[in-house]
Amino acid sequence: MIEVSDFGNKDSTSPVRRRTGVDPISAVKMPERLTEAVDAWAEAYRLTRAEAICKLIELGLKIAPPVPGSAHPIASEATRIEEIAVHEIETLLDPALPADERERRIRRLTEGPPEFSHERIDLSKDSPKHRS
Repeated sequence: MIEVSDFGNKDSTSPVRRRTGVDPISAVKMPERLTEAVDAWAEAYRLTRAEAICKLIELGLKIAPPVPGSAHPIASEATRIEEIAVHEIETLLDPALPADERERRIRRLTEGPPEFSHERIDLSKDSPKHRS
């Protein structure tokens, strides 16, 4: 709560408490042309400027494309790096190798030897991957 002195009343000895609302205040700097457009939209819908800005932002966020990436950008980056590594390894392997041997070699190179799986921070500690 903000305490505001009652400057208009000379008999007042204690500050007057005024509620400003529950939502935080955000200042928005907009060009004059945009402010006029927001004010016209607010007037058409009988809203205050602040209410109009909130509504317009909500509408814009509903139709905006989803934010690129995931909630875990590090995990998605690691996945992308692993995909690139697998692609590069595939180009280096002998194409005459059987598919299961190619897969085993790729897995061995991307996951590392099973004896080091306990050191991997990206693998579950409950059931470590033991592949040969």
